[in-house]
Amino acid sequence: MRQLLRDRPDRVPGRLRDRLPPMPGRSRSRSRAAWGPRLAWGLVAGAVVAALTLTFVLSGPSTAPAVAAPRPLVIESGSPPVPLDRLAERAADEAAAGGPPRLRKGTHVQSWSLGMSEDKPPITLPQERIVRWRPDGSHTELVVATDPRHPGRPVLSDEGGTPRLVDDRHVLLDRTYPPSWSDAPPQSPPPHDPAKLRAYLTESQFTDTPLTTPELLDATATLLDHWTLGARESAALARLLATEEGLRPAGQVTDRLGRRGQAYVSDSRGIRRMLIMDPATGAVLGLESTLTAPEPAFGVKRGDVMSYSAWMR
Repeated sequence: MRQLLRDRPDRVPGRLRDRLPPMPGRSRSRSRAAWGPRLAWGLVAGAVVAALTLTFVLSGPSTAPAVAAPRPLVIESGSPPVPLDRLAERAADEAAAGGPPRLRKGTHVQSWSLGMSEDKPPITLPQERIVRWRPDGSHTELVVATDPRHPGRPVLSDEGGTPRLVDDRHVLLDRTYPPSWSDAPPQSPPPHDPAKLRAYLTESQFTDTPLTTPELLDATATLLDHWTLGARESAALARLLATEEGLRPAGQVTDRLGRRGQAYVSDSRGIRRMLIMDPATGAVLGLESTLTAPEPAFGVKRGDVMSYSAWMR
């Protein structure tokens, strides 16, 4: 998605593209797209973009989706919202106690991503991605088609350019990369100071203009697609997010991996982003983007989940 919005914004349906947050690359000299809510025709997950095609449509306009799209997460009735500054205090206490978890380069993420076109029904692609770095600077990447909501059942994949059902945990990508190094975000280690982390996230989005709340959430997703945060980094991120006026506490949710978390919501340009955080440690568990208005031309309605990422250790 990030690469699509950066390199081929024309491939994003117009009305949906208009809902995306302003993309710095169109008006700022040294910026790339902040890739908005991870939404586009031909949506794909994270760094596996290069391995997958951009046409996620079924064989005919009347064909039903092969895999049911996930429903948006629901705030538990009566659950008290926890202010972000209080959660940030808990995260700071966790970091001050020392010990694990420690910062680790690489990621483990389960994602659900919606693909759309004007003449075919939307489909949801569930994937699990694991990236592990070695001491010599090389790294491995494994991507499998899987939906933990339905273990053992076939899932939808676009492998080979045509959406089709494949066996659960079918390998889409299994690759080892040679040693490489970079001192630029998001490849460089994130700082554990909130002000420095804000600058880091801003640079990771290739802009020198302060990030809006939606852009900051997207930058957070970029960070977590590259790094598994330690307690100190999670505390810095929680303190940074606590300063955002556009991020409001919503209450308790259970995410798609069965984990209980506190939800924080930001609405912008027809997209609702819901950040899910561990109530005890302040670590980010997931990020969900849903539509707040229908787009009948693309077969999507208000409340449809456009993307969801659940990060694990």
